[in-house]
Amino acid sequence: MSTEKIPSAASVSSSSSSTTSSNYEVSKGFNGLDKVILRDARGSSAEVYLYGGQVTSWKNDQAEELLFLSSKAIFKPPKAIRGGIPLCFPQFSNLGPLDSHGFARNRFWTIDHNPPPFPSNTLSKAFVDLILKPSEDDMKIWPHSFEFRLRVALGPGGELMLTSRIRNTNNDGKPFSFTFAYHTYFSVSDISEVRVEGLETLDYLDNLQKRKRFTEQGDALTFESEVDRIYLSTPTKIAILDHEKKRTFVLRKDGLPDSVVWNPWDKKAKSMSDFGDDEYKHMLCVEAAAIEKPITLKPGEEWKGRLELSTVPSSYRSGQLDPRKVIHGS
Repeated sequence: MSTEKIPSAASVSSSSSSTTSSNYEVSKGFNGLDKVILRDARGSSAEVYLYGGQVTSWKNDQAEELLFLSSKAIFKPPKAIRGGIPLCFPQFSNLGPLDSHGFARNRFWTIDHNPPPFPSNTLSKAFVDLILKPSEDDMKIWPHSFEFRLRVALGPGGELMLTSRIRNTNNDGKPFSFTFAYHTYFSVSDISEVRVEGLETLDYLDNLQKRKRFTEQGDALTFESEVDRIYLSTPTKIAILDHEKKRTFVLRKDGLPDSVVWNPWDKKAKSMSDFGDDEYKHMLCVEAAAIEKPITLKPGEEWKGRLELSTVPSSYRSGQLDPRKVIHGS
């Protein structure tokens, strides 16, 4: 394996050694980094690197990759992995004193073999629980004690489900506040043939115009130039329609009121060393997030944010889903 670049897609699942449990398999990924592989009975799969607690692959039962991972992604700490689902915590973007998107995506997580009781409404048997606690160095830059527990699961229909539980474990009685995002990179056939439904008529902050506030005017969001927006008070479901693939991603979320939409387009793509010049054509970030109103936890309090991703045939329209069923995972 190369020390900097990703091998061909055919070798993504290859490994020289592995450890297997009833739910998952642990093997070596790029540059010897540990990754967890989840597989369900129908053939869908997901891969999660312990570095960053980051999902880097989600495949359907036809072994088609559904997430975008840059061919130039650098699997070399402390560089963040470009693609998949980076976890932005405790800070989204540059909205605070920390490095952009915080530090959770740049830390080594551990497998949590004995997580606290996890109320679950899914029959999933393919899941893994990860945990992150702050190091002494983390406490110097963000002086708060916390436990961040992440469950990554595959649903019975191949859905990818991420549940984050963040608890304030400060002993000094102090609350803390944070912003958060699942920075999901979707794989699309052609960005110019993609539309996003569910954000129409909503207010957004435009990061390309110093976060000036606008209202979405279109009946769906389409792409013909760089987009970097934080949509506010968004619904529990958003649809990403890929016309060429005749596939629609359905994003369901709970506890995450905001949604970020990002595509760097050509000029910015060329400025990123870990991103191919033309790869913007084949990716779109739609991110479930809590940004406008930071989450505040008192000692002992816990916050939960849930993301569920699924795919349906392209005839789907977002209004056909019952929002009440979305939240309860039906």
